[in-house]
Amino acid sequence: MAGARVRRQQERAAGSAEMTDPTEAALVVENLSKTYRQRKKADITAVDNISFQVPRGQIFGLLGPNGAGKTTTVKMICGLIKPDSGRILVNGVDMLKQRRRGLSQVSAVLEGNRNIYWRLTARENLEFFAALKGQSGRQDLAERISELLAFFDLTDKEAEPARRLSRGMQQKLALAVCLVADTPIVVLDEPTLGLDVKASYEIRARLQEIAGDQKTIIITTHDMNVVEDICQEVVVIDKGRIVAADKTENLLNLFQARSYQIEIREGLTASQRDSLLELDFLELQQNKDKVILDLELQNASNLYRVIDILEENQTIIEAIRQEQLNFEKIFMELLENGRRR
Repeated sequence: MAGARVRRQQERAAGSAEMTDPTEAALVVENLSKTYRQRKKADITAVDNISFQVPRGQIFGLLGPNGAGKTTTVKMICGLIKPDSGRILVNGVDMLKQRRRGLSQVSAVLEGNRNIYWRLTARENLEFFAALKGQSGRQDLAERISELLAFFDLTDKEAEPARRLSRGMQQKLALAVCLVADTPIVVLDEPTLGLDVKASYEIRARLQEIAGDQKTIIITTHDMNVVEDICQEVVVIDKGRIVAADKTENLLNLFQARSYQIEIREGLTASQRDSLLELDFLELQQNKDKVILDLELQNASNLYRVIDILEENQTIIEAIRQEQLNFEKIFMELLENGRRR
């Protein structure tokens, strides 16, 4: 039903490509590709010629199902994997030509909370990773660490070994470790994975505050609530290719503006059912003693076509409502349409 709209999104994604001046973006990915060679099996193309930009000071979502190419993309951005082709600019620095300088611009939390040492205390973790990032000589390092502990509500736990912290606290400590180097770009792989609702909300709130401090945050996530709440722009990847790229608000508005649901009492005639099922913008589902019609309208006059069909038998309409879509449904529709192409 939403095929035409999704196709328009994918055409825009293919050209996510309308690149602006690279010096104006925190991150520029151009024509990036990566194929994993295998001896006894077919080669796997994890990332297939993707391009996108991340504006400075934003929270940017990189979405896709398992195996879509998100993690490979993130690892290439962080300099952990070398791409087969393409270019990565981190704050204008070419990651392939000036890797060391590029690494000074970005820090990351990969695979949840695995970038902390379980036997070290919260403060010791921050001191250790600050040293790895060349920050141990900073005169204000102790103060910086105290600020981060306070920011993530970990001051009372600073002497506690990381293994004894709750999952939510471990996740917050992982974020603090990522921020201790004070890089302008932060990459977070599934930052709310496995957290309860309260902890997830706390992490989201902290991320919004961090972005408000003019840092750029790139998130990979399966949590669509995170996308709706805090991501200004998103790129959706599937099978190594971009299937959608736009502002989150635009995607939500695009899908929600013309999505309606009509609830009617049982009592459709065979002729009415046949007429309704012929409409390519409508889905019909039986729900106990009621029938639900889901409409995706490209043309507002199509709503009246449905009403005319219902009027043939004086079918009673219980309700007409605009459907409240969430990003999860949009995400699934984008993937479904992309796989049919």
